[in-house]
Amino acid sequence: MRWLRCHKMIVGFGFVLLLLGLTAAPPAQAGPWSPGAAAPVDSPVRESGARPGTLTFKGRAFDTCRAPSADTMRRWRASPYRAVGVYFGGRGRACRSQPHLSHRWMRTVRDQGWRVLPLYVGSQSTCVFARHKKNVRIGRHPWKQGTAEARDAVKRAAALGMRPGSPLFLDMEAYAYWNKRCARTTLLFVRGWNREVSRRGYLPGFYSSAESGVRHMERSRRAGVRDLPSVVWFARWGVRNGLHREPVLRKTAWAPARRIHQYAGNVRERHGGRTLLIDRNLMHAPVARIG
Repeated sequence: MRWLRCHKMIVGFGFVLLLLGLTAAPPAQAGPWSPGAAAPVDSPVRESGARPGTLTFKGRAFDTCRAPSADTMRRWRASPYRAVGVYFGGRGRACRSQPHLSHRWMRTVRDQGWRVLPLYVGSQSTCVFARHKKNVRIGRHPWKQGTAEARDAVKRAAALGMRPGSPLFLDMEAYAYWNKRCARTTLLFVRGWNREVSRRGYLPGFYSSAESGVRHMERSRRAGVRDLPSVVWFARWGVRNGLHREPVLRKTAWAPARRIHQYAGNVRERHGGRTLLIDRNLMHAPVARIG
């Protein structure tokens, strides 16, 4: 994952409403919407709460582009990590080749004592910063596209043995959230994805940089927008790790047990005789239920 810090700040509540696209109703698939349905700004995220049987984990996690072999995972039990992020699908996924990732691998690492965080790198924001992601930007029908990619995510997750109640994290790389047209398109895509993932019994999660996608989701939450993620995974590197010190999130937002902090990236670590290039995370959040 690449983290890009956005330095521009937006001032003025009216402009914030415009950049979030709140004045426009979602597509027909989203159902009716009226400003009167907004939640208090300090309330937890609505619509997609944790379901009975959700499995949560509190501790350290790592993610890496290509799922390591089961033997490497066994050796890495010598590390301080007990959860692993895996990229299981999406048209924007960098490591498309995942020779080790299978239902058998999932069950094996589960039996070794690992928890799994499934990441889906789908279409990216129309104003994404990363050049290598510009060829997979959201198209003209963001809600419909988000819904279709959510179906694909659920299908792939189920094929790997991830049962309903598992979180599926949509990886949305850093983007110019202050661009109001782009913000509206991105939010519609994310909401469509979230609603369909939730409808199919999984938990919609969201990964992005704290200063772009996560700030955008938090402003949307405060404005009472529906169909937001159930879990947030925010990237802010070079700071002390912590789940409740993130400045763009109010302490009551995505709490309890619905946050992951990626606090360092692209670092090499060696455990059990094996070296991996990883990102470091601290978490208290749902993990995959593997059958």
